[in-house]
Amino acid sequence: MVNAILAAILSFFIPGLGQAIAGDIKKGIIFFVVAIALGIIVKLVFKSLFASIINILYSLYVAYDAYQMAQ
Repeated sequence: MVNAILAAILSFFIPGLGQAIAGDIKKGIIFFVVAIALGIIVKLVFKSLFASIINILYSLYVAYDAYQMAQ
């Protein structure tokens, strides 16, 4: 069993990594691909502080999900 806090921290900085080390590699890959796509789309459309806020909110959600999975 992996430490839930470690999974959340890893997933905050690299979306999907916490899910992968918690045992769900497919979910980790999906979160990583979504993070890349979301980052590209948001940067192209908004080009402002709003883009950073969306990326941070997504990272927080992924970290929370990794924390829940690892518990």
